[in-house]
Amino acid sequence: MQGLRPASPAQSDRAYVTLVTNADYATGARALLRSIALTGTEADRVVLHTPAVAAADLAALTDLGARLVETDLLPTSDAFNAAHSRRNQHAAAPFTKGEKPPFHTPLDNFAKLRLWQLTDYASVVFLDADTLMLANCDKLFGYPEFCAAPNVYESLADFHRMNSGVFTARPAETTFAAMLAALDVPGAFWPRTDQTFLQRFFPDWHGLPVFCNMLQYVWFNMPELWDWSAIKVLHFQYEKPWQAPHPKAEQLAPLIELWQSYAGGGDVPVPADLPGPQ
Repeated sequence: MQGLRPASPAQSDRAYVTLVTNADYATGARALLRSIALTGTEADRVVLHTPAVAAADLAALTDLGARLVETDLLPTSDAFNAAHSRRNQHAAAPFTKGEKPPFHTPLDNFAKLRLWQLTDYASVVFLDADTLMLANCDKLFGYPEFCAAPNVYESLADFHRMNSGVFTARPAETTFAAMLAALDVPGAFWPRTDQTFLQRFFPDWHGLPVFCNMLQYVWFNMPELWDWSAIKVLHFQYEKPWQAPHPKAEQLAPLIELWQSYAGGGDVPVPADLPGPQ
């Protein structure tokens, strides 16, 4: 596992994996880890993290049962790194539907590809650190590679695109090597970083239900699709629930309050009992 430095051995052959590259995503990961633990899973909970993450933040993740695996960024070229810098990437492919927070660093996103090097696991499910698991998702470990939900949050037209905030994978060094060979080629530019790349690399991706990766904007853009009793994973794409000030605090108040209940360490509500969009 060159480029990875596990802090402890695996305890299972299955793992939920997330990526933490700074203090803000460590904040998100704490709530995510607690939400996963509350589902009763026996799978490992792995946090891939870059060396820049502070020791105190890592200790808090370990206290929540995480297996820490330090990861290097991918060995990409200077041209690739420049193209995917925050300034250049956002200028070439601006976000027009919502706001990415200032701690969002596009180049870091590609580090999630290193989960294919976690070959001590037979099956993994990746979740972005800005998600919450509201119901047990262990059945996803039996799903094939590569499964992801469509990037639906505005209209039915979104169904042709996938969202890489939740996906299933089978770690293999051969797959990782093939990814590196396809990723950093002359003139490469992936407008939505790992998401665009993974959709290209797995053109026949299997579609998960939107409820396995329910994007927060569905709350106000497509309220008829919202069903608390069916949602497995809630994904806070664009603005993050721990941001202050939060640009959409009023529109997304019930979802932010739910995230805060997981982050706070106290009782959490039963999602099926929560009111729907008004």
